[in-house]
Order: sequence, then structure tokens, then C-alpha cells
Amino acid sequence: MIWVSAFLAALLAGGILYWLLVLSEGVYLGKRVVIALYDRCASEYDAVKKAMPHEDAGRLARPLLTRLQGIHSPLILDVATGTGRLPLALLRQWDFTGRIVGMDLSQRMLDMARRKTSAQRHRMALCREDAAALPFPNGVFDAVTCLEALEFLSRPQDALLGMVRVLRPGGQLVVTNRVGIDALFLPGRAYRRETLERMLQALGLTNVKTRRWQAHYDLIQAQKPPHKSARRGKDISLIGISNSTE
Repeated sequence: MIWVSAFLAALLAGGILYWLLVLSEGVYLGKRVVIALYDRCASEYDAVKKAMPHEDAGRLARPLLTRLQGIHSPLILDVATGTGRLPLALLRQWDFTGRIVGMDLSQRMLDMARRKTSAQRHRMALCREDAAALPFPNGVFDAVTCLEALEFLSRPQDALLGMVRVLRPGGQLVVTNRVGIDALFLPGRAYRRETLERMLQALGLTNVKTRRWQAHYDLIQAQKPPHKSARRGKDISLIGISNSTE
């Protein structure tokens, strides 16, 4: 019976390790582990996600641009940009005339994003920064996005607070939340739909709307209340950002 106990113990240990490193992507092991895992999988990340450009255009880029109508050359911040999925979708839109700042803590993911957006590098800046401590002034971005990343941030509530802070009055916030079966493997990290909506409302956001985006993600859109006297920065250079991945 000893070998049976040893086998079960090994099976349990293997299951826990699989949960810690694969299902939860290292989030319970600390920020350094998460960064290391994303650095390691950066070259295969897009293939694993099976992202489709036409779907990203129709379900991400176009809805955001609709909400930014009337804003000349909008300035957008993509938090935890990864390989630049959303920036690339926006830059491919014929009527998008704005600029984008993409930030992430994985250098190799940023390297991939830089390669994918190299043809539009004059409109795209990439920087290695922590989402929990955004290094930008208050109220400079017309939109702030954070896709498939909130549950993996070291301090998600601080990150949300920072995103709202750098959003200009009237600006748009777009974030995702892990739902469904996947959420069960992320206790304390994935929020109930009502909980996240209340969190955003408590941060002063209005027009909070949630819809299912992918099988395991909700897409949440909200607006920072407008202010008539608000001024906007229209250029990346105005907020002191250069392409720090180069």
C-alpha cells in the first residue's frame, strides 16, 4: 500500500503544480513567476490564443472607436498589452488617427508587440511598467484598456484605480474579467460580474456595461464622467513616453 500512497501523493503534487504554473499562470507564486512564464511563452503566445484579426477588429477595435467618435487623434493606453493584440487591431483601422501607449512587465512580450506594430511605430510607444503604479499624469488618455490581464496583476484594485486616474473626463475604460469554469481556478482573482461592476461604479465610473466576449471572459465598458473644462493631451510626447523597449 505504500506505493499506492506514494503514487497518490505524486499525483496530487503534480496537480497542484499544474494548477500553479498552467491554470493560474503563476499568479499565486508572485509577480516574478508570472513575468518569467510570459517571457518564456512570448513567441508562441499568439498561436496559443488563436486570435483572429477580423474578430479583434469587429469585437474590440470598432466598438471602441465608436465610443471615441468626435475625438481627434485619441490617445489610448493599453495596460498589460502583451504582444500588442489590441493596438494592432486599432492601427489596422482606416479611420483610427490616434496614438497608443502599450505597457507590460514582460520584456519578451513587448519585443513581440514591437515587431508586430513596427510599420506604425511613429504612432505606438511601448514601455515596461507595472500596472499597479502607472507612471502617467492624471487625465491624459481618451481610453484605457486592459484585456485578459486583470486577474494576473499583482494588485488589481490598485491597477483599476490608476487606470481611472489617468483617464480623462469623458474617457472610456475597457477591461475584461475571467468567468465560467476558468474562474474557478482563480479564487480571489476573478470577480463576480456584479462585484466588478460595483467596484467600477465606486471608482466614479458611469455607463458600466458588461457583455460576454469570449467563452471565459466578460468585456466591461465604462465611462469617466465628463467635465467641460477638461483638457486632453493628444501626443505621446506630451506625457514623456518614448519607446523604452528599444
